[in-house]
Amino acid sequence: MAVPPNTDAAFLREVDEELRRDQLAKAWRSYGKVAIGVVVLALLAFGGWLLWRSHQLEAAGEEGETLSKAYEDIGGAHPDAAQGKLTALAGSSVGGYRALALMSQADILLQKQDLRGAAAKFAQVATDASLGQPFRDVALIRQTSAEFDTLKPEVVVGRLRGIAVKGNPWFGSAGELVAISYLRMGRRDLAGTLFGQIAREPDISETMRQRAVQMAGVLGVDAVTQAKDQKSQ
Repeated sequence: MAVPPNTDAAFLREVDEELRRDQLAKAWRSYGKVAIGVVVLALLAFGGWLLWRSHQLEAAGEEGETLSKAYEDIGGAHPDAAQGKLTALAGSSVGGYRALALMSQADILLQKQDLRGAAAKFAQVATDASLGQPFRDVALIRQTSAEFDTLKPEVVVGRLRGIAVKGNPWFGSAGELVAISYLRMGRRDLAGTLFGQIAREPDISETMRQRAVQMAGVLGVDAVTQAKDQKSQ
């Protein structure tokens, strides 16, 4: 008597399932402990990261409080008391606190007429590749301003030409230094053009704009009329 076809199919399924169970059992015996080890290591790594992150946030909060107290000392005319706090923050692993601490130290040195010391502090920020570009740009401008009287005008132009462009947040400050350097180089045409651009820039202080208007006028650039024409367009 022949075996029905559906019985053959059921038998084959049972054999296939048994084979798969056997393969899974062998795989578990071979790799189960390794898999458990990987999971445990991953959990330990994640837990370690959470602890590290918590420590970082706690440390950042403490450093923020220290910086705030340093500013209180500066505002209260106690720069020496502020210096100790700023010195500690100048080695911070948090880039923003490090940059602010160094530039605040530089400001204190500027108040003491220590231009060389201040420039060195600003330079530390300007050359720190781990910091954001806005920090580095403003530090370079302030370094150059502190050193301005001792620098050749070509050096100033070389440093700040890339920052003294419309659209850069520090265009006004960098542009003034570059324009004055152009004057020292005898390039009145370039100086006048740049002062005119600064005078027409809407996002700079009114004091800086007025200086630029006056300088542009002296150099033959009617920045006032051009600015009015731009507003009417």
